Amino acid sequence: MRPDASPRTTLDKAAHENFPVAPFFLPRAWRDDLMAVYGYARLVDDIGDGDLAPGGADARHLGAEGETDRLALLDAFEADLRRVFDGTPSHPLLRALRPTVRRHALTPEPFLALIEANRQDQKVRRYETFDDLVAYCELSANPVGRLVLDITGTTSPERLRRSDAICTALQIVEHLQDVAEDLAHDRIYLPAVDMKRFHVTEADLARPTGGASVRALVAFEADRARRLLDDGAPLVGSVRGRLRLLLAGFAGGGHAALDAITAAGYDVLPGPPRATRPNLMRAVAAVLRSARGEG
Repeated sequence: MRPDASPRTTLDKAAHENFPVAPFFLPRAWRDDLMAVYGYARLVDDIGDGDLAPGGADARHLGAEGETDRLALLDAFEADLRRVFDGTPSHPLLRALRPTVRRHALTPEPFLALIEANRQDQKVRRYETFDDLVAYCELSANPVGRLVLDITGTTSPERLRRSDAICTALQIVEHLQDVAEDLAHDRIYLPAVDMKRFHVTEADLARPTGGASVRALVAFEADRARRLLDDGAPLVGSVRGRLRLLLAGFAGGGHAALDAITAAGYDVLPGPPRATRPNLMRAVAAVLRSARGEG
């Protein structure tokens, strides 16, 4: 659990993502703004995952000291978020977000969507169809990509569509990596209809290693994620300079994580397959080569 409201503690988690959040080669202003958005998204997830220490500084800043109910904490967080747009927020990460919001005239909607995704996590622990899962990703992942486009001044309808495809893919990849961890929290992000199709039960997901049916299911979902990444790929070629490199990092991170899952024989149950740095660099380079061909 988070012992306090230290922004550094939250932002340090960026090092463990599948893709670089705000790499060194970006302009300083972009890095600061992207890290402000990342800090917001991480804190929302910490609340939704129950990672705040009871009685800690996070809850105190939100005026919810002693509160342990996650939905109540999310309500308090939403109230403080709204003060980013109209007033003065109390939480330090939300105060850090305020200049970013003002600089780029950001709207509340993508931030509210991330809160709603975490509310949904408290109420919905199984997803019947892939479309249901995609609808969840529209709340939990796609807003982040949209904020990246807004911060870099590159938003357009086509880029939004491509960004949504990449972000949904990245969320699915994370779900595949974390099947065992999610199950330990009584959550399954593998669509129920697909589990039935591949004859996978919840008991199968609780085993130390995946049997043939589990691996076939993971391979099926991984292929879906790969196709979404391919659908979003033209986004990288539609921009130039350092932004192209950043977006290639996002897409390449997804491909590298999928490659790691494939290299593990699609057995994700022993622990999350992670890409090595050399493999990540190779995947990013491949995305950039493809983007140059499209540009």
